[in-house]
Amino acid sequence: MATLRDIKLRINGIKNTSKITNAMKMVAAAKLRRAQARVINARPYAHKISSMMSHLVTEEDYALVPLLERRETKNVAVVVLTADRGLCGAFNNNIIKETNRVIDEDLSSIGAKTLLLCVGKKGYDYFKKGDIPLLDKMIGVFSSLDLNTTNLISEVLVSGYLQKKFDKIIFVYNEFKSIIQQKVVSETFLPVSIESANEKESSTKANYIYEPGKKEILEYLLPKHLSAQIWRMLLESNASEQGARMTAMDNATTNAKDLIRSLTITYNKERQAAITKEILEIVSGANALSEN
Repeated sequence: MATLRDIKLRINGIKNTSKITNAMKMVAAAKLRRAQARVINARPYAHKISSMMSHLVTEEDYALVPLLERRETKNVAVVVLTADRGLCGAFNNNIIKETNRVIDEDLSSIGAKTLLLCVGKKGYDYFKKGDIPLLDKMIGVFSSLDLNTTNLISEVLVSGYLQKKFDKIIFVYNEFKSIIQQKVVSETFLPVSIESANEKESSTKANYIYEPGKKEILEYLLPKHLSAQIWRMLLESNASEQGARMTAMDNATTNAKDLIRSLTITYNKERQAAITKEILEIVSGANALSEN
C-alpha cells in the first residue's frame, strides 16, 4: 500500500505535469489562431480557381492535356500529411489508418502498386518499417510553412506524373472543421478532377469570351490550380494538428486536475487514519500505565 510520502510525491509530480500540459495547450491555441486564419484566407482562392477551371475544361481537354488525361492505373503515389510531433490525440493515427485503408482496399482491389510520399515525421517513422516503397520524405515543413514547400512538393509530383512514374496521386490529410473536429480526407490530386458546372449553371452562366484563348488560359491556370490545392491541404493539416493538440492538452490538464483531487482525498484519508491510530496508541498506553 502506498505511504503518505508516496502519495504526496505523486501529487507533486502530477501537478508539474499539469503545468506542462496547460502551457502546451496555450501554445497550441496561439498557433491555432494563426493557422486557422491562414486556412480561411486560402480556401476562397483555391475554390475560386477550381471554379474557373470548371468553366474552361471541355471533354476534349481530358484527352489533349497531360495533367487531365485519364489512363490505366498501374502505379499510384499516396501523399501522407502527418505531424512532426505527437501529443495531439488520434491525429496521426487516423491519417495512418486511412492511408492503410486506401492502400489495402481501394488500390489493392485494382492491382495498383503504391509509392508513398511522407510529409511529416510521424508518417515517415511508421511507413519506413513497412514493405511499401517510399518515393520521398519531407520532415519539418510545418514549422515554417511557405510557398517554397508547396512548389517543392508540386515539382516532385507533377514531374513524376508527366514522366508516367505513377498514373494517379492521392492526398490523405486532415481537413480542418473546427477546434474539436477534424475530418480525414483522401483526395485525388492527379489526374486533375474538374467538376463541370451543372445544367442549371450552364444554362444561366454568361457566354465568356477568352483572350488569348481557352487553351492558353487553361495551361497557365493548371499549375496555379495544383499549387493552390497543395497549399490549402498543407494549411488544413497544420490547423487540424494545432486544434487536435490543443484539445488533447486541454483533456490532459482536466484529467490531471481530477487525479490530483482524487489523490488529495486519498492522502487526507490516510493521514486522518494515521493520526487516529497514533491517538489510539497513546490512549491505550496511558490506560495501561494507569492500571499499573
